[in-house]
Amino acid sequence: MNENLLTGDVLDEHHELTIHELCHACSVKTERVFELVEEGILEPSGRTRMNWRFTAVSIQTVRKTERLQQDLGINLAGVALVLDLMDEIERLRSRLSVLDRPPTKK
Repeated sequence: MNENLLTGDVLDEHHELTIHELCHACSVKTERVFELVEEGILEPSGRTRMNWRFTAVSIQTVRKTERLQQDLGINLAGVALVLDLMDEIERLRSRLSVLDRPPTKK
């Protein structure tokens, strides 16, 4: 048997998670999620902490945040900036790929 086999659930971007599900999926404590929300890194829906819901994309955001802090020692404000810049780069790459396509023949 392969000991390096990865398992997991596939969630679409519209799937919503409770704070407890997000914490379980990312192996973080609820206090960590509170910090990420306070810093603006995560944006839950719902008015109170008990009613917060997070998109499945939040799992990737939390994991990126953890890696940036652990690997590069970046503080939360820096992580927020890095994530914004990464999103902007992705948007620009998408726009560039549209502009780089050869024109269609009619």
